This record gives sequence, structure tokens and C-alpha cells, in this order.
Amino acid sequence: DGALLAASGHAVPLLSPTGERYVAHLLPLSSLLRNSSERVVDAAGALLVRKVSLDGRFCGELIARTFDLTPAELRVFLSIVEVGGVPETAAALGIAETTVKTHLHRVFAKTGVGRQADLVKLAAGFANPLVH
Repeated sequence: DGALLAASGHAVPLLSPTGERYVAHLLPLSSLLRNSSERVVDAAGALLVRKVSLDGRFCGELIARTFDLTPAELRVFLSIVEVGGVPETAAALGIAETTVKTHLHRVFAKTGVGRQADLVKLAAGFANPLVH
């Protein structure tokens, strides 16, 4: 399933054995690079893998406007992407797990996704994989 997503140019969330989150972007190349009549490159795509981070690469304001998220929903959305599951997000934000679940269900409804991994992919779509 992840390979099919990558092949169509989508972001694929990855989780390292140490719990760090990464996103892989496979960017299809539209044509072969040629030098006169001689082939130079036969690559079909470029694979870029980067660590998920909330250091400004995910434009939180743009995500909030796109999906009409409240500030609390956006904080939960971004924390799920950065920190992980409901218990970790509750601890990181200093709120109850039930509050996280309430906001998360609203985020799912507004974004049209149903899994936390899909939120990571969605957030990755707002990031430029070419930016360091």
C-alpha cells in the first residue's frame, strides 16, 4: 500500500525503531534527461526522506485555514504529527486524553481522514520536501 502511494507521488509516513517519525516523498520525474541523442539518466523518480518536525516546515496557519481548524484542533493535529498518539499528545499539551480524543475526532471530520498516520501524510503535503 505504501509503495502504491509513493509511486503516485504521495508522502509516506515512516516510524523508526526508536520512535522518530519520518516522511518519504517519491517525486516522479516527468521525462528522461538527455544529452543530444545519448541518454544521461534513466531515473524514474527521486526519493526524499526527512524527519518530521514542527519547526515551521508545516505551515500551521495554512493547515488551519485550509481545514477551518480551531487553535485547539490545530495544536492537537500538530502534536499528533510531532509527538504521536493520544496519551503522548495529552501529556505534551497538558490536557486530558478525552479532550485530545474530542479534538482529534473533529480534526478527522474536518480533514476527511480517519487515522493518525493519515494526518502525518496530510501535514507532509503542506511541507516542501526540498527545504532543509
